[in-house]
Formats: sequence, C-alpha cells, structure tokens
Amino acid sequence: MAFENLTEKLQNVFKNLRGKGRLSEEDVKSALKEVKMALLEADVNFKVVRQFTKAVQEKAVGQDVMNGLNPAQMVIKIVNDEMVNLMGSSGETLKVNPGGEMTVIMMMGLQGAGKTTTTAKLAAKYKSQGKKPLLAACDVYRPAAIKQLQLNGERVGVEVFSLGDREKPEVIAAKAVEYARENGFNMVFIDTAGRLHVDDEMMDELERIREAVHVDQTILVADAMTGQDAVNVAERFEEKIGIDGVILTKMDGDTRGGAALSIRASCGKPILYVGMGEKPSDLEQFYPDRMASRILGMGDVLSLIEKAQENLNEETAREMEKKLKKATFGFDDYLESMSQMKKMGGIQEILGMLPGVGNAQMKMLEDSVDESMMARTEAIILSMTPKERSNPDILNVSRKNRIARGAGVDIAEVNRLVKQFEQARKMMKQMGGMMGGRKKGLFGGLNLPF
Repeated sequence: MAFENLTEKLQNVFKNLRGKGRLSEEDVKSALKEVKMALLEADVNFKVVRQFTKAVQEKAVGQDVMNGLNPAQMVIKIVNDEMVNLMGSSGETLKVNPGGEMTVIMMMGLQGAGKTTTTAKLAAKYKSQGKKPLLAACDVYRPAAIKQLQLNGERVGVEVFSLGDREKPEVIAAKAVEYARENGFNMVFIDTAGRLHVDDEMMDELERIREAVHVDQTILVADAMTGQDAVNVAERFEEKIGIDGVILTKMDGDTRGGAALSIRASCGKPILYVGMGEKPSDLEQFYPDRMASRILGMGDVLSLIEKAQENLNEETAREMEKKLKKATFGFDDYLESMSQMKKMGGIQEILGMLPGVGNAQMKMLEDSVDESMMARTEAIILSMTPKERSNPDILNVSRKNRIARGAGVDIAEVNRLVKQFEQARKMMKQMGGMMGGRKKGLFGGLNLPF
C-alpha cells in the first residue's frame, strides 16, 4: 500500500517528540530534518520538501507551540495542516456542465499508466450519478486498444463509439460527439493514444482533437508508481496542452507516494481521483485531508464508511445486524461477511483506513485474518449441509469428519473454524447493545469475520 514506509518513519519522529515535556527550537529542527529525509525517500519533489519543511518550522517554533501543554501534538497538527495545503485544501471533481448540456472530457497520459481502464471507471462513476456517458475510442495505434476499451465499456455498461483504426483520432472524436448529441448522451470521454514518453507527435495530435471538438476538461492519468517522473510528466502536459486535473493510478501498489504529495505544488493542478485497484469501484475521489490523515497514521474512517455504503447491500447489512444482536447468525452469514470484505478491497485495504494501525499492528491483524486461509475456510463451510450452516450447534464428530473429507482438510481445521466461529458469535452478542441506533451497524454495515 502507498505511503507505508513514509507513515512508519513519520510516526517514529512524532513518537520521539511525545517523550519530551517541552520542545526546544533544536528539538523541532531535529525532528524536521527526519521528516525531510522521510519525504525525500518517498520520492517527493525536493523543492516541495524544502517549501514544506520551511513552512512547518516557521509555525512550529512559535512560543505557543514551545510552551504549550502538549507541544508534540501541536507539531503533528501543523504537519497535518501543511500536508493538506500541499495537496489542495478540499476534494475536487470534474466540472460537469449543468442540466443536460454536453460535457466533453479528453483523457491523456503515457502508455502503461492505466488510462484506458481509468477512462471506463470514470464513465461508470458518472453513470452511477445519473449521467449518460459515451466512450470514444481514439487510440488507433496501440494493438488491441480499441478492443480493451470496448471490453471495459461492456464491463461497466457504457457504450463505446469506434470507427476502427483507419480514421484519424480527431475525426473519430468529432463524430463521437456528433453521435452523442443525436442519441441523448450528455458526457463524452475521449480515450486518446499514449506514448512511452512525452513527444511532439502526441502533443500535436491532442491539439488537433481540441481543434476538432470543444473539450470542456483535459484530464491527465499518471502512474503513481513512477513517483517524481509522474510530476515531470504532469508539468510537460500542463506546459504543452494544459490540464484541468490529474488522476493517479496504482496507488494500491508498492508506490512511495511522492507523486500525490508533489503534483499540486509542482504544477498547480488538483488530483481529482486515485485508482486503488482493478475493479470499477476502485476509483476514489481524492480528499487531501483524508490522505494527510492516512499518511500520518491517523486512519480514514470516513472513506471506509463511504466504501462500505458503496459496496454493501443495505438490506443485507440490516439483516446481518439483527442476527448479530441476537447472536443467531450462522455459517452462511460468515461467508457473506467474507464476501463483504472482498468487495471492499480485502483486509489490508480496510485496516489501512483504521486509525492507529501502523505496520506492526497491520502485520499482526493480517496474520490473525490470513486471506490465503479464507479459501480453505470457504471450502469447509461449503462442505456443510444447509442445515449445518444455519445451525452450527448440531456439528458433532461424525459430521465434522465428513466435512473435513469434503473440504480436503484435516478435522483439526474444522474444529478450529467452529471454535473461532463460536468465539465470534459470543463477541458479537456482547457488542449487540453497542451497535443499536446506528444506521448500518459497525463501520456502515461492515461485519468482519474475526
């Protein structure tokens, strides 16, 4: 997950500060030196790091901080505030024309950044908001680019306009907009061709598309894993074409996160969304304050709740909550809870949004809920009869032996699962009163199998 190393290093810096009753100017400077090194190692632009640490130091060496009752917390707050300022003060989205007026979005980016997939995800997001989007296949060079867009469009239920790979991209774009107007579409997403690096030929083509159609927004899709290179690409596109916003992909991968902290400050353009996985729902709106909170190890419960509400069935969640309160849930419900967790990106994604879960705690919790064991758990449960799944109390030795043979596991694994399930049921019964009155239960209806 992005920012893991940066988060751990920053938490160590703040931990050292908390051990001091009062802070001297030397304490602050020493801590900021560590912060500076952590940011540079995360591939944050060095100019941005210099501006950031200077701004934090100016505020942190004030008398109110030095002589405050809890100066370490005040320094953390200043770092958090400056990090939010660095990434933009508030979450921004595409500017969509009001009413039924057509909005044309030109998607740009280098080859391999995930532009075609992201374009389909973005169209799906606006379709879910009541818009009628059309995807325009204008990458006529990359083998199978058009087919890829068509498959992605089919996956999210959005129509794709294509004239094959013989027409010029600007002609396809113009005819796509014309087709959209004639058929009641109110958004057009133009998927343009990428290159391995920024070149004049690509920029000329983008200019020709803009001359052929009125483009309302130009969006750059950049690969977060390329770090500082993503910032350089953004600066080049802004200089040559002009960009209205950035979408960072692969933020769920092994990225150091420097692009997210540098782009706004380097080219003055906001990050609109971040790609956190392969599924259509894995395109999240970028909120600077929430991202800063996650970087500093303070969690992101708001995003967790939103993710739960987007991915989980409200009726199923209510029904699950009733069963949890009465402790009447069975193994079918246990399977459902595992399915819910998968929909939300898995245990690592969920734990990453919880406050106070650092790398050490994350590892411990991941070990206790080993996702590789979930397939075996599923096999055990599916080897039970419907009656056994709904009423686990009837599981005697002979039934457990039959289930073990059916799942291809040792009976000890069946006994372990049954014991774990009974403990979970007891815990949920005790927590039943705590969950009363909430709209969708624990974390917006998220009932985890542990």
